[in-house]
Amino acid sequence: MFEQTFKNIDDILYKDAGADRELDFIEQTSWVLFLRYIDQLESEKADEAALEGKEYQYILDEQYRWPN
Repeated sequence: MFEQTFKNIDDILYKDAGADRELDFIEQTSWVLFLRYIDQLESEKADEAALEGKEYQYILDEQYRWPN
C-alpha cells in the first residue's frame, strides 16, 4: 500500500532537475508526506469543531494546504 505511494512520489520528484538518486529527494518525500498528514489531521479537527459549533483555526494558510 505505502510502497506504491512512495514510488509515485519518487517518480514525480525524480523528474525534477538535479535529482539523480533517491537520496537526493528523501527530504522532499518526507515533506510531502508530512503535508498530507497535516491535511488529514486538520480536516478531522475542522470536522470536530464544526460538530461542536466552533470555528477551527488552520495551522497552514490556505495556499499551502494539500488540496491547493
